[in-house]
Amino acid sequence: MKNSNFAQYSKYTALNVAGMIGLSCYILADTFFISRGLGANGLAALNIAIPVYNLVNGTGLMLGMGGGAKFSVCKSRGDSEAQNRVFTNTLYCAASFSAVFVLAGIFLSRNITALLGADSVIFEMTNTYLKVILLFSPAFILNNIFVAFIRNDGNPALSMAAQITGSLSNVLLDYIFIFPLKMGIFGAVFATGLSPVISMAVLSVHKCRRKNDFHIVKTKPNAKLSGGICVLGIPSLVTELSSGIVIIVFNMIILGISGNTGVAAYGVVTNISLVVIAVFTGVAQGMQPLVSRAHGIGNSCSAKTFLRYALFTVLGITAVIYPVIFFFAENIASVFNSEGNPALQQIAVQGLKLYFTGAVFAGINIVLAMFFTSCEKALPAHIISLLRGLVLIVPAAFLLSSQTGLNGVWLSFPAAEALCTAVALCIYSVYIKKGKRANRSNTYE
Repeated sequence: MKNSNFAQYSKYTALNVAGMIGLSCYILADTFFISRGLGANGLAALNIAIPVYNLVNGTGLMLGMGGGAKFSVCKSRGDSEAQNRVFTNTLYCAASFSAVFVLAGIFLSRNITALLGADSVIFEMTNTYLKVILLFSPAFILNNIFVAFIRNDGNPALSMAAQITGSLSNVLLDYIFIFPLKMGIFGAVFATGLSPVISMAVLSVHKCRRKNDFHIVKTKPNAKLSGGICVLGIPSLVTELSSGIVIIVFNMIILGISGNTGVAAYGVVTNISLVVIAVFTGVAQGMQPLVSRAHGIGNSCSAKTFLRYALFTVLGITAVIYPVIFFFAENIASVFNSEGNPALQQIAVQGLKLYFTGAVFAGINIVLAMFFTSCEKALPAHIISLLRGLVLIVPAAFLLSSQTGLNGVWLSFPAAEALCTAVALCIYSVYIKKGKRANRSNTYE
């Protein structure tokens, strides 16, 4: 049984990590090509606009992970009617959120750009990137939903293929639009917007083969069900939003310390962070269908086994990632420093070395939050996600930066994640003790 569990876990996790790495290339490719084509100002504009992408993508993840978890539980119990209602109500939610984002893109993009702190030098570039992301929000949201449902429907390979195909097309289109066609930052964001459209074209194979167990059915929007989907998916939204919130706070602080050059250097750090967090998210998402399935049939032992595999995976990945970042920080920074700016290089190198000391704690927190989501335990998942996304890191950034400047900014991430891990492990310990008491009570009965 353990070998069977490990085989399933390895399959789902490997495919999801690969898919998430590919997905993170949306922004990484933009960073590389914008740094080459538009220099430090383009990099700063991208970094200021990224939180809007985080919000849009996070909304899609919220609906995909919340709906996918509920769908998997219903499927494990053989309730086909319920699983179709879950899928249909997830689409209702997608339509509502998409309408809000598109309207914001049409009427409020300049206001949002100003609110995020773009100065006159980079305002127009930032506004262009932000507006196009908002207009393409339906594609981002729907792609995340279909990726999650198809993964939970037993086809993680197709989900991975779609994510990687979309990302590779983004890289290719980035190059074509920015360099041969000289479309500037519009070309970069247009390539990013087309990527989920291409991904969904690949995902349509699942429907064409008539292998899917989820369908649109005639049902009215159910506020309770839609609310349950969103509540379960909120940790995924918060995980994604935490990146955006941290970027906004760090941009404000760094602008005051070292101006646009510092923000551009932080753009290097935050975009590498997107890839690292994507790897951990891939581990968590790979675990999710298996834990949800085990939870649905009441097999808590298997659910905890999958969690243990995921935590050991995070430790192993971190043991590889951090030494690579530490020893090759100069090379990583220089890739994005097309102008050879020595100040940008120095800030980015120091940032990479300090910031990523928190990687292992971030991975543990993401996995534990997803475990509780998969078991339909929304409150613990919310606590963990909110602690790492808002409650700890924002005050840590202000406090530590006031004491040690830029080094304090970088160190606020590992400090907040480490504290969150301590709390998360305590919550998990309480969860285990409650489970043991419940089992003893059932045995006596």
